[in-house]
Amino acid sequence: MHQTRPRSVQSRAVSCAPEGSIRQSFQDSLVLDHLNLAKSIAARYSAHTHDLDDVRQVAYMGLIKASRGYDESRGVSFPAYAAPTIAGEVKRYLRDHCWVVRPPRTIQDVRRQVLARTEELTQTMQRTPSPEEVADDLRLEPCQVREALMAGTSKRPDSLDAPAAEGHDGLHGTLSAFGCPTDRLEDVLALRNAIRSLSAEDRHLLYRRYYREETQSTIAEALGISQMQVSRKLSRILVSLQTQLLDDEVSQQDGTAP
Repeated sequence: MHQTRPRSVQSRAVSCAPEGSIRQSFQDSLVLDHLNLAKSIAARYSAHTHDLDDVRQVAYMGLIKASRGYDESRGVSFPAYAAPTIAGEVKRYLRDHCWVVRPPRTIQDVRRQVLARTEELTQTMQRTPSPEEVADDLRLEPCQVREALMAGTSKRPDSLDAPAAEGHDGLHGTLSAFGCPTDRLEDVLALRNAIRSLSAEDRHLLYRRYYREETQSTIAEALGISQMQVSRKLSRILVSLQTQLLDDEVSQQDGTAP
């Protein structure tokens, strides 16, 4: 019959065990007991379901890292200690490896706030909040929220060979279709370069008139000049741009463009 060893013998056995083995066993126990914590953090930060497996692996690595640095004597619970470590590893991974076209850091930061707050508001409101509601809650402009959400397409752009809806061309067909936005891409780039050569004052005038679509009278009042002066300035700027674009076109045809 199996006999249980006296407690004193067990204690001596534990005390004689290598310290590294005890520490490793403690770490393994922490990791196994908190796998769901890592899974929940991975799910929160993964914007695409097909990214979830990769993000989850990174979260597990963060959990292991946390188990190695945890000190129970400091009085902090392990979940409270591990959560920031796991989230930090996931954020770094998403920032460094998951963008095909990486947007500015500010947009990435806003996107993380928007996704996290959207999830919280969805639970509170029992429905998906609109961009305007999220923007109001975070004290942001609605356009900032939309831009942050749209930035997610930079992670995994749609394939040109992706199947299209019935009766529509795929992306590859759209790129070559008559009247698509890329038809005048070269002209737009040339115009942008020409605008960059203008003075700051002229660029500001174009911005107010053609981007913000302000009337000439509104611009005149804001700048403290007459509407006639605004009209003349705009005419001069447009003629200057047209002349530069025509000169550039002639230079390219002659092969003399830089």
